[in-house]
Amino acid sequence: MEKQHNHKDCMQALKPVRDTLDVINGKWKLQIIISLNAGNKRFTEIERSIPKLTSKVLAKELKELEQNGLVERIVKDTYPVSIEYCPTQYTKTLHPVVESLKDWGENHRKHIFGAPAETEKPEKSK
Repeated sequence: MEKQHNHKDCMQALKPVRDTLDVINGKWKLQIIISLNAGNKRFTEIERSIPKLTSKVLAKELKELEQNGLVERIVKDTYPVSIEYCPTQYTKTLHPVVESLKDWGENHRKHIFGAPAETEKPEKSK
């Protein structure tokens, strides 16, 4: 007979998952992290690399990622001033999570549609 877990055990398992989702939840955060890890550093580079992401939302998401220690905002003393966004060392701890989500997504697509995911065609530049 399998042991049933009580409410306290369930809550102890749910709290860290909820904390994780609070940091990376949403349509854009992981996509932004992936874009940064691919080498996009300037605001416009990140914006262009993610279809349908608006400037307003990108600014908000970058600020939240910075507050959570996943993105560093670097102001370059140039004329005009330039700003770059870089993933922090801490961001690398998300790599196994992102890889697991990617693998699960590919397997889920195969499970539902019976075929691997087609690669998206890049949108034309604005």
